[in-house]
Amino acid sequence: MAGENTNTTSKNILGSDVEIKGNVKFTGELAFDGKLEGEVQTEGVLNLGDGAVINGNITAQSVVVRGKVRGNITAKEKIDIKAKTELFGDIRAAKLAIEEGVTFVGKTEVNPNKVSPVAPPPRPPELPKAPEAVKPSR
Repeated sequence: MAGENTNTTSKNILGSDVEIKGNVKFTGELAFDGKLEGEVQTEGVLNLGDGAVINGNITAQSVVVRGKVRGNITAKEKIDIKAKTELFGDIRAAKLAIEEGVTFVGKTEVNPNKVSPVAPPPRPPELPKAPEAVKPSR
């Protein structure tokens, strides 16, 4: 597991031979290409490789997604889903980029203004049209 580090420019790399069961917390940047069964939480950047297999939720500043992910992804800044990714879960971010060839099953919430969505103002009710005068026929 990557240790916590106060240097936000730190880059951590966990290769394809790494398997983790448990939660991962880090600062800075992590390139991950292994298997993870658990949560990922960071104020930094998570960069998943083509061989990454994640079973759990991800919360990060920004995420580059490759490989296979089963879980929800939340990013304060951006989620970038690369071609051939298989993502089964909901995603939420300020910005979202999805390349062609992605398998994605889930819901998205993209809010670039980082404000809660506001319902449009209610429309004034339409007044019923006055019925046209009907002349009695004799």
